[in-house]
Amino acid sequence: MEMRRGQYILAIDHGTSGIKASIVSTRGRVEGSDFYRTPICFLPGGGAEQDPCHWWDGLCATAKRLVGRRIVDPGDIIAVCVSSTFSSTVAVDEHGNHLMNSLTWMDSRGAPYVKRLMKGFPSIMGYGLPKILRWLPKTAGGPTLSGKDDIAHVLLIKHEFPEVYEKTHMFLPSKDYLNLRLTGQFAASYDSIQLFWLTDIRHIDHVRYDEDLIRMAGIDKSKLPVLKRSTDILGTLSPSVAREFGLSPKVKVVMGSPDHQAACIGSGAVRDYQGHIYIGTSSWVQCIIPFKKTDVFHSIASFPTAIPGKYQSVNEQDIAGGCLDFLVNNIMYGMQGVVPGDPPGDAYERISEMARTVPPGSHNLIFTPWLNGERTPVDDPTLRAGLYNISKTTTFEHIARAFLEGVAYNTRWSLGYVEKFIKKTMNPLNIIGGGARSDLWCQIFADVLGRQIRQVKDPQQANARGAAFIAAVGLGEISFDDVPDLVEYTHTYDPGRENAPLYNRLFREFQQIYRNNRGMYARLNRDA
Repeated sequence: MEMRRGQYILAIDHGTSGIKASIVSTRGRVEGSDFYRTPICFLPGGGAEQDPCHWWDGLCATAKRLVGRRIVDPGDIIAVCVSSTFSSTVAVDEHGNHLMNSLTWMDSRGAPYVKRLMKGFPSIMGYGLPKILRWLPKTAGGPTLSGKDDIAHVLLIKHEFPEVYEKTHMFLPSKDYLNLRLTGQFAASYDSIQLFWLTDIRHIDHVRYDEDLIRMAGIDKSKLPVLKRSTDILGTLSPSVAREFGLSPKVKVVMGSPDHQAACIGSGAVRDYQGHIYIGTSSWVQCIIPFKKTDVFHSIASFPTAIPGKYQSVNEQDIAGGCLDFLVNNIMYGMQGVVPGDPPGDAYERISEMARTVPPGSHNLIFTPWLNGERTPVDDPTLRAGLYNISKTTTFEHIARAFLEGVAYNTRWSLGYVEKFIKKTMNPLNIIGGGARSDLWCQIFADVLGRQIRQVKDPQQANARGAAFIAAVGLGEISFDDVPDLVEYTHTYDPGRENAPLYNRLFREFQQIYRNNRGMYARLNRDA
């Protein structure tokens, strides 16, 4: 095969389920990819950990294999840029060695320490009013009581793993841990540090740590990394890493962004108020905005993004495509599944095909996708998933479609509050992530949301494409204004008017399920 020539980025997309390395042109064309699965360990009390060694092993393996395939001349790869999970925290020593497993974005064991930090009188939604008013003007939010933010992870380590805390040279977001392994440089970006809730973001081009908030949190400032912009060049590949990858040690490493921010860039929706939805393990509704604002009641805030001078509004939901993982691995296949053995490679396509045989609404069967609690538009770790209105005529095909529709109802719940936040209707919406590969699911989203859905080409490559665009901007190859014209769409899905009354009714019932049962979930899962 003849190699393509040009300038390319080795884009690293680190997700919950694994590491994907892609070679992407500076114009966003994906030339090839390689994937390495990484395990996650769930522990009692809300623990969710991953071994950073698995991340690094995956990054090295995928990069080495991909470069070795010589899809492009390795000499044409000019930079590496990482996108990684938001709010996964790594404690490292002065040599860059991790001191314990990473606490991932699903780990909620730090919740008691956040509640203790933020309590006070008078109280609003569990927050002491004087305290949250210290945080809001500076950070556009505050530590979430669910305990899934970086600050909660740091507090958990301080109180329950004091020997680790004492030995910690620096706490790093997962992206910045991988950058450290690539370059030997300790740093974080304006956007990756956000969920430590210790930075003043009022001047978006000059984000800095706030001494008062650090003192209130009781965290040692010396354990926090220096801050840089997402488009800044952190350094070059260390010689040993360059040799292992088969690249020049002159290859630059650009700071990059967490998954939210990189996906936004890769979706093509980079202009003010253009929206996108992401359907991966988790999901979110997001758009770029030119202002700082907070909706404290529904956990929506303005966060730093990779685009200079711009914020983004994001409303993340805990589990989306992960519901299909649960259906495949916990119900259909595996040691405890209906069918013994590993799931087939086309298991998710089979779910879509089964769901396609059932009419919209799944005969009034409703699935709530709260397998791991929920983040937004309600911050409640005690919520749990459920199937409602099962009857004697319910089949697995109905359940398959109800899972797809339930995630869409949850997204509509979130979308409503984001549009209130920005005071605009986001139409059309670009859709990205692994879930966006399903034509049926894209149409369900269009029908349930009542919005035109634009299926981005290679939607599962949005994070990698975004990382490549961030690097290309940092290197001066393109500008962010060029991005919308560089993103292609596979198909556009218009909402069907005939299904609108049905989905409107079922969505109201979906919301009512939450209102009717949140007290029960709290009683059942308070100590889970």
